[in-house]
Amino acid sequence: MENFEFYSPTKIFFGKARENEVADIVKSYGFSKVAIIYGGRTVIKNGLLALVEAKFINEGISFIEYGGITPNPELRFVKEGIEVCRSFEPDLLLAMGGGSVIDVAKAISVGYFYEGDPFDINLGLVEPKKALPIGTIITISAAGSELSNSCVITNPETKIKKGFNKDIVRPLFAIENPELTYSLPTYQTAAGIVDMLMHTMERYFGPSDNNQLADDWALDLCKNVINAGKIAMNQPNNYDARAQLMIASSFAHNGITGFGKNSRFVVHPLEHAVSGYAPEVTHGAGIGVCYLGWARYVYKQDLPKFAKFARTLFNVIVEDDEEASIMGIVAMEEFYKSIGMPTTLREFGLTENDLPELVALASGNGTRAIGLYPQSLSAKDIEAIYRLCL
Repeated sequence: MENFEFYSPTKIFFGKARENEVADIVKSYGFSKVAIIYGGRTVIKNGLLALVEAKFINEGISFIEYGGITPNPELRFVKEGIEVCRSFEPDLLLAMGGGSVIDVAKAISVGYFYEGDPFDINLGLVEPKKALPIGTIITISAAGSELSNSCVITNPETKIKKGFNKDIVRPLFAIENPELTYSLPTYQTAAGIVDMLMHTMERYFGPSDNNQLADDWALDLCKNVINAGKIAMNQPNNYDARAQLMIASSFAHNGITGFGKNSRFVVHPLEHAVSGYAPEVTHGAGIGVCYLGWARYVYKQDLPKFAKFARTLFNVIVEDDEEASIMGIVAMEEFYKSIGMPTTLREFGLTENDLPELVALASGNGTRAIGLYPQSLSAKDIEAIYRLCL
């Protein structure tokens, strides 16, 4: 096991109607001016925005709204949000929604104290030293941004979608009521299932000892997500299934399934190029496709790990590791199909003609390799994987 540091400071307020406590929670931290950051119509239609604002008014908490954030959030939301916040000077950002809204809040929280282009931070050109505090109310189980130190934003002018990982943007608290996810469209529920699976799988497929505790936790979390996901897809109002997905989403991305390992995400950069190039591609849907291509390209380099994955998640019982690994990849593909997720890039309307630009985006025009294990991927490798994704 590698030396490691583990930090997960976010306090979770989990369960039915916990959003009713938002004003008390905010006051318990000593905050009195809140910038409410949200996405589209969901929090308006389900009454969450009105409820939160009423609670704030009753408790004398001043607030300002900044809404309209879309999936695969673009840089303009960060820039606009920074200006809104600078005019109001909040002491807390409250992100209500999913990963896109929370990531914008994170980018605002550090960009607030930076006079240059906030995307400089995503590009690694600037080290953020200070951030506005963040709280969250979760309305979708997917990205796990509520517990992570990750922030991913897209610059549509360059088509670069890139994240940074800094502990100063980990939220202080997350309010999680699974009932708030009941009304999610089926496609979004399914994409969220794939996303949280991949956050855990990226860590599992990193190098590890034979008896790595984090690997066992990762496999158990994935198994739980698959089982609960099947139920939630057929019974959208099943509280227990939604609860399992919500907490799994959070802990899939707070680092607990990768501690003591030298893991570096490889499938995520492949997908970031896809949805940076084609923003209409939902991240969870795109990353499932990229996993299938990547797995088929690299599985022979660590047959024991791919075989263990297949045997644990899909009850594959064959003794030959290579056969078991292949069966596991096919089983994951069939699971994606069973919940209505795409399994090829062609289903997004992408063809061979799009590959050169995808490869250029993923590889930085051939200047960098991505990933670490079981191999780092050159531009040539990346092209081969995208071809398998077609």
